[in-house]
Amino acid sequence: MDLPVMPPIRPMLAKSVKGVPAADSVEGGLSYEPKWDGFRCIVFRDGDEVALASRSTKELTRYFPDVVAAILAETPERCVLDGEIFLAIDGRLDFDALSQRIHPAASRVTLLAEQTPASFVAFDLLALGDESFMEAPFSERRARLEEGLAPASAPVHVTRTTTDAAVAEEWFGIFEGAGLDGVVAKPLAKAYAPNGRQMLKIKHARTADVVVAGYRLHKTSTEERPLLGSLLLGLYADDGLLQHVGVAASFTEARRAELIEELAPLVVDSADHPWGAWQDPDAQASSRLPGGQSRWSGTKDLSFVTLRPDRVAEVGYEHMEGDRFRHTAQFKRWRPDRDPKSCTYEQLEEVAKYDLDEILT
Repeated sequence: MDLPVMPPIRPMLAKSVKGVPAADSVEGGLSYEPKWDGFRCIVFRDGDEVALASRSTKELTRYFPDVVAAILAETPERCVLDGEIFLAIDGRLDFDALSQRIHPAASRVTLLAEQTPASFVAFDLLALGDESFMEAPFSERRARLEEGLAPASAPVHVTRTTTDAAVAEEWFGIFEGAGLDGVVAKPLAKAYAPNGRQMLKIKHARTADVVVAGYRLHKTSTEERPLLGSLLLGLYADDGLLQHVGVAASFTEARRAELIEELAPLVVDSADHPWGAWQDPDAQASSRLPGGQSRWSGTKDLSFVTLRPDRVAEVGYEHMEGDRFRHTAQFKRWRPDRDPKSCTYEQLEEVAKYDLDEILT
């Protein structure tokens, strides 16, 4: 492979801001686009050679033979593209299904590529032919990206953009219904900055009242100084069972020690706990309990301390992936005024569905 921009390249990153910024808030103006919820990927293509690199520069190529085939069929013979690998099911992004594609067994990779094929959406151009665009402003990179991928068709796409902040506000409100993450704003006049936070991202922020039903110890915890690592959070389902929905984990070291003492009166034997059967494979198969092993956790110790489900906490979250928080939740405050049994899925905002094809068209 011999391209004007060669791997490894760390993609340009974004910093979080509240609310869609005005187009004229940055010198040269802003371009807005949907924030995709997939695997960030830099595509390197030189003729018949294709390499897919992750945000951390790790190779994704072996896991996505379907995307490699699509790149060979739908992109210019020599190019470097910044974009996202995504997977859609029933007109909505499905990150869980995408995560299943990362598997050590080649036979499984091949099967999943056939059963749940992925797509690629390009949103920046780093090189085309013998020319590097790393130093070019985004306005030029975007124009050349549209020109270079004009003949492309599904499963390769070019993300839509607008320079109208009002349109971006509308996208922020409706595109989540197709599983998207929010909106990204890019300075039109700036060059590509590998690993630099030049972009702005606007993501959904919500709160929920959840039951704190357990905790894990921090990796630096000792017998002499036990430290809490993460709180295990639950919500009651329609059948009355307490479902594990995620964790909250960002605490100072001093607060980690305080929480151990604060929660000590609530510690109960696991046999008397709603999640007491977490080590039973059959129980794990029938209900998503905390502590289950996966290809992500390997042999990692996922044991936890069970707590009487009496405490309610308010946490911040961005959005749900199925019946769980998509990312680690942010602890806000204790809610002693709330009855744990009132912490149900009904309190969560139901996002109106939106057809992904409408975004990709």
